[in-house]
Amino acid sequence: MKTVSTKNAPAAIGPYSQAQIVGNMVYTSGQIPIIPETGELAQGLEAQANQVFKNLSELLKAAGTDMSKVVKTTVFIKDMNDFAAINAIYANYFTEPFPARSCVEVARLPKDVALECEVIAEL
Repeated sequence: MKTVSTKNAPAAIGPYSQAQIVGNMVYTSGQIPIIPETGELAQGLEAQANQVFKNLSELLKAAGTDMSKVVKTTVFIKDMNDFAAINAIYANYFTEPFPARSCVEVARLPKDVALECEVIAEL
């Protein structure tokens, strides 16, 4: 197992790693829309969704892979009414064959953000 760490994605806000490599797979922690350069939250649904996927992309880059190698995503959203808008932004970051995915509405997310996403990718 190898820990992945990069300043180009938000630092962990608890006792966990940004990502872990096991064998030829990388497992990211859930990413929320923190802008790594400032520590501030992106504002608005579209900006938050884009920041989450940018953060994931940077984690994967630090691990030696990219979004095209993602095999599974889990998306947590605060409001299922935002599903279509988040889905449209999500589609900008993934291409066919699309990763397997789960998407669930949750009662609350860290820092009261609109979404959080974690991925599993091949190296």
